[in-house]
Amino acid sequence: MGILKSTINAPLSFEWIGQDICKWKHVVCDSSKRVKAIQIGNQNLQGTLPKELAMLTALTRFECQDNNLTGVFPYLSKSLQRLVIHDNNFNLFPSDFFKGMSSLQEVTIDNNPFSQWNIPDSLKDCVALQTFSAQSAGLAGTIPDFFGRDGPFAGLVFLDLSDNFLEGGLPASLSGSSIENLLVNGQNGNSKLNGTLEVLGKMKSLKQIWANGNSFTGPIPDLSHHDQLYDVNLRDNQLTGVVPPSLVALPSLKSVNLTNNLLQGSPPRFKDGVAVDNNMDKGRNQYCTDVVGQSCSPLVNALLSIVQPLGYPLNFAQSWQGNDPCANGWTGVICSGGNVSVINFQNMGLSGTICPCFAALTSVTKVLLANNNLTGTIPNELASLPHLQELDVSNNHIYGKVPSFREGVDVKYEGNPDIGKNEQTNPGHVGKVNNNNTAIIVGVTVMVVVLLVAGVLILVMFRRKAKRKLQNQSTIVVPPRYGDGSVAKIISGNISSLLSPSQSVYKGEASNMLIPIQILREATNNFSEGNILGKGGFGTVYKGELHDGTKIAVKRMQSTGFVDQKGQSEFTSEIAVLTRVRHRNLVALLGFCLDGSERLLVYECMPQGALSRHLVNWKQEGLKPLEWKTRLGIALDVARGVEYLHGLAQQIFIHRDLKPSNILLGDDMRAKVSDFGLVRLAPEGKTSFQTRLAGTFGYMAPEYAATGRLTTKVDVYSFGVILMEMITGRKALDDSLPEENIHLVTWFRKMLINKDSFRTIIDPTIKVDEEMLLSISTVAGLAGHCCAREPHQRPDMSHVVNVLSSLVQVWKPSETNVDEAYEIDFDMTLPEALQRWKQFEGNSHTIDIDVTSSTRHLNANNSYSDP
Repeated sequence: MGILKSTINAPLSFEWIGQDICKWKHVVCDSSKRVKAIQIGNQNLQGTLPKELAMLTALTRFECQDNNLTGVFPYLSKSLQRLVIHDNNFNLFPSDFFKGMSSLQEVTIDNNPFSQWNIPDSLKDCVALQTFSAQSAGLAGTIPDFFGRDGPFAGLVFLDLSDNFLEGGLPASLSGSSIENLLVNGQNGNSKLNGTLEVLGKMKSLKQIWANGNSFTGPIPDLSHHDQLYDVNLRDNQLTGVVPPSLVALPSLKSVNLTNNLLQGSPPRFKDGVAVDNNMDKGRNQYCTDVVGQSCSPLVNALLSIVQPLGYPLNFAQSWQGNDPCANGWTGVICSGGNVSVINFQNMGLSGTICPCFAALTSVTKVLLANNNLTGTIPNELASLPHLQELDVSNNHIYGKVPSFREGVDVKYEGNPDIGKNEQTNPGHVGKVNNNNTAIIVGVTVMVVVLLVAGVLILVMFRRKAKRKLQNQSTIVVPPRYGDGSVAKIISGNISSLLSPSQSVYKGEASNMLIPIQILREATNNFSEGNILGKGGFGTVYKGELHDGTKIAVKRMQSTGFVDQKGQSEFTSEIAVLTRVRHRNLVALLGFCLDGSERLLVYECMPQGALSRHLVNWKQEGLKPLEWKTRLGIALDVARGVEYLHGLAQQIFIHRDLKPSNILLGDDMRAKVSDFGLVRLAPEGKTSFQTRLAGTFGYMAPEYAATGRLTTKVDVYSFGVILMEMITGRKALDDSLPEENIHLVTWFRKMLINKDSFRTIIDPTIKVDEEMLLSISTVAGLAGHCCAREPHQRPDMSHVVNVLSSLVQVWKPSETNVDEAYEIDFDMTLPEALQRWKQFEGNSHTIDIDVTSSTRHLNANNSYSDP
């Protein structure tokens, strides 16, 4: 104990003095004067733990959570029952630590930067284990099968493996386990957790499942027997199929999150009181309608029934949009006269059985299912199709008798070795194709490869030629953005120097967004004083209106006859970022102008201006103070926008200058993040890197201000400051206050230590009742968490979104997701938006832009009791 006192620099408040260590604070002894428990959590300790701790052979409880302890975590007594070491800086955990620990009941090692390690086999020795929590603990590899019913943990109820580097599927051995809380969300590896969620349907003890932020596919399983399940988070995967009625009918359900999947069918209607996050925006879940509870068309229902036995294939879900398969070009579906005439599912790698529900497609003439992995029999119902001319099921694993089709129907079933037999003799055997067919397939394959190579070479030469031609042109045509096409023809010029490869942000497809300055002069009444919305170090923002009535905001950069390097960099950065990202909570860039020394950016108009007007300057601006529910909705909007920048866009963007003056409000008081001049793109594969210091004091994370090291946690810190401003009505830095209270974060932390002073920090303009006080307290805890001194102790923005969304559900503020004129969802990437514009205007030009997406994770804990 003396060595421990030295290595952790035990503070005087511990009163670790004298020879009787059983009288030391935070130390508990048994009747034999042996140390039984050490509880030194939340003491701001620094240092290391000594290997001599293993000599405390009677130790049953060791807790050192929420400190700043570093180094290798030491071995402890085999009699240990409870280990709680979360939120420290330990960098290595012995893989054989658990060997022989048969009494260990709880392991909580979250949020430590351990070197990557697999879940060790030695954990199997912990037969009394009830809780294993290892969120953000560097775990890699696959989830072992010993956590399941037949493993050693008969009493395991809480398993948290979130925010690690795990891959592979959920082991089938989890079926029938005693686990009540299963948290596997937010894996960070390239492959993440994948496969289906089928095993969840057999885990009947579940109360909470978080599988969000992974790569799971297939349908949501049947949850009919999950009477205790109250929290389901499956967002940010690639789940397909119809939301099962069993999920909607769960008797204990309190929260469900299905956002960012490819779910199909009718949008489910959950019972009152259930907090639902089920993004209805186009381009997200593929529901047939935007109206919750509204049924799909009979044709859509029939097609979804057909692919149900096939596991709702992902490639179908990606294109099966809308409520009319014939109008939207569904994969594998060919129509004639508004009716389905051909089903062509050939060569798609499909597994499963042929559904008798094909009989509902009475207009179909051809059903082509060849060269897949289909099993089962040919349903007799297919013989009743009145217009069927051809059925091709060749080269599958079909068995059984072929139904009797009417004369004239061409039925092809070669390559199914068990056809005509009563059972399948070799289920794993792929039907052989005869030599002639093999030769044909090989020949066709070679031809296709040759044609593809030739096509690529032609395309490359064409694009190079087109690029040279474009650089010599002065005018190009782009998809019109306004009803009268007033910005359809714009001046292009040569922008190669504008978007140079050396830029720190991604080079955007910006050349088709140039707008002539004359259009902007007319829209802003020649940049008149009466049109000024605001001024800043960057220049002036003007309101404007185009000929068709579209309202815009024009940022005119400071012009001194030349463009300085800083102004050029910020101007370029805004274009490069906003042509790569598009989200309903990010201010949309509509275009830009280059004219001599003029540099102008054109945005959607946000009539209520910056949040700072309403938060700290409301009296001077003649405004009413914001109600708490409005502040809460604004906070959630901002969090969602930043969450998108941090991981839901194609790359990871870091804003670097989050503050109320860069948060703009619409007439409905919905918020959007603006001002992307300082945004940095994280280098691929790196989560931390050094850069030139930029931002605003008061909002700048301490580690960034001190070292220039930049991570997404810099934005999280800034967001925490904004939350504190929303709670208190104070500015981040206020020179009018006494020296010790100038810095909001420092003052806020100090005031929260004394629970009795909490009410006094709340903005006096907020009328607080008990329900609201609870909400404000939760947000205060979240703000403190976001402004933690150490970056690794701050949550990700996905976690922030989850906490705030659960609070916002209490008031359910209005939500506007889609631009009414063009149905452009600001969650879309720019290429998706351009494609929508193209379809809307009947534009047939090819837009060749790489479309990729990545998702990030949510953390598991969304409650705060000690900010």
